[in-house]
Amino acid sequence: MTRKDEYRLKDMSESELLELADLFKTFADSTRIKILYDLFDGEKNVTEICGDIEMNQSAVSHQLKALKTAKLIKSRRAGKAIYYSLDDDHVKTIIAMGKEHIEE
Repeated sequence: MTRKDEYRLKDMSESELLELADLFKTFADSTRIKILYDLFDGEKNVTEICGDIEMNQSAVSHQLKALKTAKLIKSRRAGKAIYYSLDDDHVKTIIAMGKEHIEE
């Protein structure tokens, strides 16, 4: 790792530290992790997600809101339906790195 690629505490503002902590708090809920894993397969609506992770719509909708607020997922409307997908490939990378870490 070159010096340019290193992350140092002195290079982060307090607001960046808080944002990073909030991001990791979002990953602290197993239901949210299930939803993110489910969206690895691609775009899905709430009904599909509920069926896949075997939870009720109210609970899933609550977690989708938290994931969207954290900018981990995005949504698009098609008629009356709303479809959710991962915001970008960084989400997969974060989860893959976390999984790799716990498997060491």
